[in-house]
Amino acid sequence: MVVISECSAPTASRCFPVSLRKDAAGVLVRRLSLPRRSWSSKVPSFRTLAVRASTPLSVASEACAKVIDGKYVSKLIRDKISAEVSRMKEAIGVVPGLAVILVGDRKDSATYVRNKKKACESVGINSFEVQLPADSREEEVLKFISGFDDDPSVHGILVQLPLPSHVNEQSILNAVSIEKDVDGFHPLNVGRLAMRGREPLFVPCTPKGCIELLHRYGIGIKGKRAVVIGRSNIVGMPAALLLQREDATISIVHSRTQNPEEITREADIIIAAVGQANMVRGSWIKPGAVIIDVGINPVEDSKSSRGYKLVGDVCYEEACKVASAITPVPGGVGPMTIAMLLSNTLTSAKRAHNFQ
Repeated sequence: MVVISECSAPTASRCFPVSLRKDAAGVLVRRLSLPRRSWSSKVPSFRTLAVRASTPLSVASEACAKVIDGKYVSKLIRDKISAEVSRMKEAIGVVPGLAVILVGDRKDSATYVRNKKKACESVGINSFEVQLPADSREEEVLKFISGFDDDPSVHGILVQLPLPSHVNEQSILNAVSIEKDVDGFHPLNVGRLAMRGREPLFVPCTPKGCIELLHRYGIGIKGKRAVVIGRSNIVGMPAALLLQREDATISIVHSRTQNPEEITREADIIIAAVGQANMVRGSWIKPGAVIIDVGINPVEDSKSSRGYKLVGDVCYEEACKVASAITPVPGGVGPMTIAMLLSNTLTSAKRAHNFQ
């Protein structure tokens, strides 16, 4: 039986001396501001930066993983999207549009929708929003999906999950046109993702963001052993399919898995997406493994003005002493999810108007 206990998540400054952090940040900005030929340009590793910095990593009091900065990478991507949106508008007079449908009054869902709206505004994408009462009938939701599907100014349709229990999630997701399924949840998109030689129109945003971070930091996937913790349709399952497409050897750990610690300890790459605070301990991790932590869980914290803090599915304080690289929570996968949503919306608009 896995015993879960609270583990504090320190900041990145705990992992690097102040002088190194300043030097490395300067080099990172200079290198990343150079023109790049594609969005998949790699972020220089901290190992490379350490060689060029004046202070070696060895002065740190304890071994610590490099931080995979999703917030910074997402800004690079959003800046590129903003430029492309402007170029498209000037060239053909078309602005990409994203429609979001929210059913109910869940505070977390409402927060996600607000963040997506702000993100759209920040890159120049038009945002359309519908908020329906929690007791709305399924037919009402389907009516709005149909309306957005017929609207040429809308290039992406997103139905915020979870839906109220009386609404059939499968029926709703099936109703979204595959050409506007920027969340990547349509069964045809998922089916194509699962098949060799087939390409989905869209890939689910969170798993896509995870793989993008690995690429950006030059972390090899081909031939590596990867473990995905969690098998949800939104993250775990598509993340495993994406890793398999990258020629990794995949294991999926879930609630019925026996000896999850032993399986996870064999992984070169771990994607944790189970929604359980600090479940993955340092003892679960092979030295040098790379960790992508999708979890974002509130835990009580009397020192916080909010009364809680956010932590991942991985115990950061323990993991950063064992892993070679790790995403922080917050500031890791979360910003990448929204960046990938904006990217998918832009791709949809370009495809609809045959714009290169």
